[in-house]
Amino acid sequence: MRITETGIAGCYLVEKKSSGDIRGTAHEVYGKINFASKGMAFDIGEVLFSTSAANVLRGMHCQLPPKGTAKLVTCMSGAIFDAVIDLRQQSPTYLATFSVELSGKGNQMLFIPEGLAHGYYSYSDDTAILYVTSGIFSPEHDSGVSWNSVNIPWPAGDPIISERDQKLIPLDQFDNPF
Repeated sequence: MRITETGIAGCYLVEKKSSGDIRGTAHEVYGKINFASKGMAFDIGEVLFSTSAANVLRGMHCQLPPKGTAKLVTCMSGAIFDAVIDLRQQSPTYLATFSVELSGKGNQMLFIPEGLAHGYYSYSDDTAILYVTSGIFSPEHDSGVSWNSVNIPWPAGDPIISERDQKLIPLDQFDNPF
């Protein structure tokens, strides 16, 4: 498993350790020792699975303290444009953004520490995402910022967005607890 920095403090690209033969492939998605070697304390609280159609944009989501969570995101099928913004006011990379394309055919995952907002755009109808989180979803701490209020070069200007995500406030109006 190879772990590389993204330019945002504590946020990493993780290359799955894979092996295969005539039967198919096997992938190591999480290795506690590998994560700890980079100073990444990550205990699993939940594993979530979602699917999206083409042109769907989800985000930018975060879970507020004291129920904040870190995430490990991998694309199981299809492809996404995955993006984060650092909302941690004391971070050396405060308000920095990072984006990457993840696909079911690729070997990369994105580790997102607590205090970053996360979103993604689905390129295809067969997109399936696996989230491994460090905590349990807490509806009363569920939050985020409007996808188009963040300086991220989204692939489409008119994506399909849920009613919930349409109600997210702009970044400059976000009462930041991080």
